[in-house]
Amino acid sequence: MKKRVSFIVFCLAVPAVVVGGALLFPAKRYAYVTLCAAVLSCLPFFMQFERKDAGVKRLVLIASMTALSTLGRVIFAPLPGFKPVTAMVVITAMYFGGEAGFMTGTLSALISNFWFGQGPWTPFQMLSWGMLGFIAGLLASPLKKSKALLAAYGALAGVLYSFIMDVWTVLWADGFFNPARYAAALASSVPFTAVYAASNVVFLLLFAGPIGRTLERIQTKYNI
Repeated sequence: MKKRVSFIVFCLAVPAVVVGGALLFPAKRYAYVTLCAAVLSCLPFFMQFERKDAGVKRLVLIASMTALSTLGRVIFAPLPGFKPVTAMVVITAMYFGGEAGFMTGTLSALISNFWFGQGPWTPFQMLSWGMLGFIAGLLASPLKKSKALLAAYGALAGVLYSFIMDVWTVLWADGFFNPARYAAALASSVPFTAVYAASNVVFLLLFAGPIGRTLERIQTKYNI
């Protein structure tokens, strides 16, 4: 039941809110769409709390991963496209599940944009990083076992991020989905996508091992 709710919220409700908000509301109303997406992203995670004490500890760890993700994005601000956000979101999902990964992705986008600037693009960034986290949670077992698969997912995540973000580019420019403009936007973003995909691979290979081992020790010690 909980997994079914997660799929409905992450794969249907949040995308519907984000895309619907972009089509139906003026750009200045993006704050309402952002808030709604943030609340929806947290609901499936909190539904998983079965033991209050373990739930609170788990939430603290995920808040720490969100903070690392946000801080990493700010630190690497001088390097366009070279960011550790996806890596932190994927690592969170690998050890705490897709729901936690989705929440970490959405909140990382929302919080870091207080530094980079909020706008109608924020809900789409939330959706992009959230979905990358959710998918990583579904693939957690093979991603933990194989560095090659982990690197491949990191590269694919860079491409998927551009695919989702360029939907916003088209909706913002035309007010409807224009396939020709979408194809042009994807083509023009190839250099950025390549850099972002490469950065995902680098950060995942660097941090998945040490951070993952630390999270496993904490999970074992505190029975999370």
